Amino acid sequence: MRSINLSAATWRKSRHSNQDGGACVEVCDDFADVLAVRDSKDPQGPALVFPTESWTAFVSVVKDGRFTR
Repeated sequence: MRSINLSAATWRKSRHSNQDGGACVEVCDDFADVLAVRDSKDPQGPALVFPTESWTAFVSVVKDGRFTR
């Protein structure tokens, strides 16, 4: 597993985030093969890093309503 340096990453808030400052997710798509996700309320905290293909598949499943609890 390789290490990804996110110190200079460009983060953007998900357009699906809550506008009142509640459930806010930020994503970084600066890299071709991975996508990073973090909690905007804790920008110095941990980020989750996913292979781009895996993230795209996850989002597709959620959008299609196939993700159940």
